[in-house]
Amino acid sequence: MVNQNKLDKIPQKSSPGQVTAFLDKARALQIKPDSRLIFALDATASRQPTWDRACHLQARMFDTTRDIAGLSIQLCYYRGLNEFHALPWSGDGVSLQGQMLAVSCLGGYTQIGRILRHALEQHRESAVKAAVFIGDAVEEDAAALYRIAGQLRILGLPVFMFQEGSDPATGRVFAEIARLSGGVHCQFNENSEDQLHDLLTAVAMYASGGVDAVKQLQRPSPLVRQLIQHLPGR
Repeated sequence: MVNQNKLDKIPQKSSPGQVTAFLDKARALQIKPDSRLIFALDATASRQPTWDRACHLQARMFDTTRDIAGLSIQLCYYRGLNEFHALPWSGDGVSLQGQMLAVSCLGGYTQIGRILRHALEQHRESAVKAAVFIGDAVEEDAAALYRIAGQLRILGLPVFMFQEGSDPATGRVFAEIARLSGGVHCQFNENSEDQLHDLLTAVAMYASGGVDAVKQLQRPSPLVRQLIQHLPGR
């Protein structure tokens, strides 16, 4: 069952031609200059088994969106013992791909709170349209994460929480962060690569051109249709 903060896993996917048509139409829309999207990752050791495939998938998103005028993306990730990286903002898909493929996993605890606080700081400096987080665990005080998510909602910065795997405890926290911030939560696994690619592309289009840009996709996959239903500002 689908609700405001969670999307069910659905096997259908968009064809390459549909995605191309979607991007062509979205590029024709009036896009707000310097729209900004934070793309954050859990790079701790628990994600190592699927990391290489995930990196290439996420790099594909940057390739798909590299020609979208006015969209800047900041890649952030945490790993190890209190290691956190926020790379320079960039609208260059090739550069973003290189940054993504250079990230490797290192054992450590989750730092989702640090991601959310960073998003808050960046938004206060200059508006950020949306933040995406991809991870598979949460080891922090949930109440503290919820407080930051609520602040993000007040400032109009939704967080899209994309959960790798199906751990129910993680899912509950991710879903609540998404709900409180005004974003969307969904789950994926190693068999959901095309679904995740479509979702990431849709969020990138939302950041650049709003809901109208995402709606330009002809015959979107059921998963993307559900995302559209719950996008902020729909």
